[in-house]
Amino acid sequence: MIWFALASITAFTTTTTPALPQAGVSLVKVDFSVVANGYRMSKLLGSNVINDKNEKIGTLDDVIADKKQVNFAVLQVGGFLGVGGRLIVVPYESLAIDDNGQKITLPGASKEELKKLTEYHYKSS
Repeated sequence: MIWFALASITAFTTTTTPALPQAGVSLVKVDFSVVANGYRMSKLLGSNVINDKNEKIGTLDDVIADKKQVNFAVLQVGGFLGVGGRLIVVPYESLAIDDNGQKITLPGASKEELKKLTEYHYKSS
């Protein structure tokens, strides 16, 4: 009896219908040499951000993208050891990242100027 029940379940779950064609989906060939020269955001998050005077001005807290491209970098500024800091947003393209992804610079920035920017709060989900 148990064997019959299992056979019935297996027959029911393995029955498939043909997949419907998906309109608007196209595959794009990716140039892996371009991908290899990119930056892994997971490795950049939490990195120190310095200015062009080599002074630490904050840390990279997050990167926000719309549906087409990366637009903004969220930096944590102020505070000590991640406590008491506040979040601000700068255009992602204003960051200069070295070839190894080890050094992130925000040229022309200072702690004082960044603290004057409007504080950013993540949208509740």
